[in-house]
Amino acid sequence: MKKLADRIKEFNKDLLPDMIQLKYKAMLESPFRFFRGTCHLFYEDFASIKTSPDFPLTWICGDLHLENFGSFKGNNRMVYFDLNDFDESSLAFVNWEISRVITSIFVAFDTLKIKSSEATEMAKLFLETYSRTLSLGKARYIDPRTAEGVVKLFLKTVKDRKEKKLAIKQIDSKSRRYKIKIDNKTHFELEKGLKKDLIQHLSDWVKKTKEWPNHYKVIDAAFRVVGTGSIGLKRYLFLLQSIKNDGGLLLMDMKQGVKSSLAPYNPVPQPNWDSQATRVISVKYRMQNISPALLSTTVFKDNAYVLQEMQSTADKINFASIDDQYQCLKQVITDMAVLTASAQIRSGGIQKSATIDELMAFGKRTNWQEPLLKYAIKYAKQVKKDYNQFKSDYNSGVYSTPA
Repeated sequence: MKKLADRIKEFNKDLLPDMIQLKYKAMLESPFRFFRGTCHLFYEDFASIKTSPDFPLTWICGDLHLENFGSFKGNNRMVYFDLNDFDESSLAFVNWEISRVITSIFVAFDTLKIKSSEATEMAKLFLETYSRTLSLGKARYIDPRTAEGVVKLFLKTVKDRKEKKLAIKQIDSKSRRYKIKIDNKTHFELEKGLKKDLIQHLSDWVKKTKEWPNHYKVIDAAFRVVGTGSIGLKRYLFLLQSIKNDGGLLLMDMKQGVKSSLAPYNPVPQPNWDSQATRVISVKYRMQNISPALLSTTVFKDNAYVLQEMQSTADKINFASIDDQYQCLKQVITDMAVLTASAQIRSGGIQKSATIDELMAFGKRTNWQEPLLKYAIKYAKQVKKDYNQFKSDYNSGVYSTPA
């Protein structure tokens, strides 16, 4: 097999050259951040293991880990807690999704110095809750009325937050007019010509859309960096101002859609999508109870993008703050398991995915759980080993050359 550095550099070679180093620096933060930024390594390794035909096919988000659950406002303006990242989404065997999220529990808990016994207990809880939810065959959702504990607090925060208040945090207070704050961390200045073209593009979209933002005008744009795995893709943030509602502000995110990192390793034939952005929003619609506001696709300069209202990056579970609160931790893991199973039930029977009856039957079986748990424990150790190798290579200058 190729050296770790070669595998990582090969995968990232098509990203924007000036952003690749930002991604590598982010991955240095911790083994869990490294895990988030190397989805391709996980599936390349996982694909080498023979998958039993007893695992049903299902739609998966593809990069399911503890920080890819979050709270957000849906297109009905209500608040939900759900799976929220579908860049790697695919039709795959169900164990591809579950193995990654279980592995993420072990990697994240180890990073946070939470006892390995607790990680094992929570992984088992996830598997048991996930299976039980599948066996019942009914998709559930979590909103402020049904949430408990930490998730309930999260949803209340989002529910109470106004779009203008969120936008104000992104605005340069020193500017005489509303303008996105350029901090060269998450927001970067655009070349003038590109910025003009982007603003014109979104302005045209706003005029044509039948959704509610057609009373807005686009007043600014910037390059946006957020997350880990997606750093280096073309991604833009737009600031819009209402021409009717007392100058109300709105933020929109436009993110390049690219091939799923599972694609080279996934043996399951995929639908013929119009574009990778279409794949992302199609699976998002299928798996989420309610999708984020203004979810759409657009094509700009021959690249397809996912377009949606910007969600705050802060609306995710902070496990570091609850690591000593067992009941809170238990509730969060339970909610995540319920949502994972519900997303698969909701999308069941679509384009060759398993029917709800088949998913229910799988949920009633338990013989697959222990082998998957053992694999996750073993692979979490591999992630830590790979992270240490990555860190050593980075400090030696291996990643300073163009990818």
